[in-house]
Amino acid sequence: MKESRNKKIEGKVIYFAEGENKFLPEYQMNVTFKNISEDSRCPEGVTCVWQGAAVANVEFMGTTTRPMTIPLATTENTGRNYHKSTVFNGYTISLVEVTPAATSGEGAKSLAGKYRIGIIVAKGGENPTTK
Repeated sequence: MKESRNKKIEGKVIYFAEGENKFLPEYQMNVTFKNISEDSRCPEGVTCVWQGAAVANVEFMGTTTRPMTIPLATTENTGRNYHKSTVFNGYTISLVEVTPAATSGEGAKSLAGKYRIGIIVAKGGENPTTK
């Protein structure tokens, strides 16, 4: 997402390739970047009326919880049910980067399987997964 290139990202960014699974011992959770379900972001080199959004399906599983697949988006838009962050197991997880971006010559479909995301995990937030 273009914003992440221009803004300073707070916290430690954890990167995942599409399909990659990692156990994060400091957070006692397993995270899998399943796929990108939507990518309507404006291609590089093109002027767009709307910046668009990419939606990553990310599966989270704590050591004492069942797996949950949660969509995280590059933009906040409640009307479209796009959210940049979610709370899981007492941690706020935020999507801060989705690469690559489509170019004017090739659409998002050509990027399937090549995506990479960056997330930040921070302590805090209500814990709906254990209620």
